[in-house]
Amino acid sequence: MTSNLICGSWEESAKIHLTDVWKYSSVRPIGEESNTVIREHLDCDTQIVSMSTTGDKQSQWNLSEKGGKGLFTKELEESLLRNETDLAVHSAKDMPTECPEGLTLATFVEREDPRDVLVLKEGIDNPKKMATGSPRRQAQLRDRFEDCEWIQLRGNVETRLRKIAEYDEADGTILAAAGLARLGFKNFSGLKFISLSMEEMVPAAGQGAIAIQSRVEDKDLFTALGNPDTQREVITERKILDGQGGGCQVALGVCMHNQKLYFFDEAVGRMSFDCENLSEIEIMSKIDDFVR
Repeated sequence: MTSNLICGSWEESAKIHLTDVWKYSSVRPIGEESNTVIREHLDCDTQIVSMSTTGDKQSQWNLSEKGGKGLFTKELEESLLRNETDLAVHSAKDMPTECPEGLTLATFVEREDPRDVLVLKEGIDNPKKMATGSPRRQAQLRDRFEDCEWIQLRGNVETRLRKIAEYDEADGTILAAAGLARLGFKNFSGLKFISLSMEEMVPAAGQGAIAIQSRVEDKDLFTALGNPDTQREVITERKILDGQGGGCQVALGVCMHNQKLYFFDEAVGRMSFDCENLSEIEIMSKIDDFVR
């Protein structure tokens, strides 16, 4: 059984192309991680091939104003629908709450650290210019950095870090811990990395998890790739996000972590509660009661 793994330039999306049985799509380094998972669980070889999405190519766009999450999935999904590929691998937090007709999220691979990381220039504790286009991140840090200007800084992770450390285009940024880990960035010259607790910064729904997308009829082929705990967490988070009207343009965070649910909505504030013994319906009800 042989496959070709198709990877694009965006660090948190992915695609694989299986020649005989499945084709699978992914972006490095998620593609390499998923390649290993596929070989272990499905006894299938893969080959990495490059793919770029609209979000990769339009480096000057404000993504939340130009289509948001779908900008990093559209080309991969179209390839699935054309039967050119059979499996697409994405960062779960970049996935819209609904898939195109004919496609589904088959499962979710075991989650990495879902937290955010505050990246600041060495010697700076009170930044005056922060680079993030995320309304969720801005809303949760405004009280901490009251006099801060928020700007867009596009490019891949290394480019953005370099623009801050070497070219003084901003004093800092906020990045996903899982993305930094997958890219091997434990540190960066001239910068300091500060992990933010869930109480300080509620992550985006699905952050740190890898989503496996397939055609509806092929879903059962890929369930072995998933992790039951991650599956429960991300499905619940995405349902809360959908129920509250969340998306790239909305300052909303939700994360299930260590049997606890963390929720943030700019309009009403933040909350957290133990959810180990709660059903999905009970969790949704507590969120609804809070935002009323």
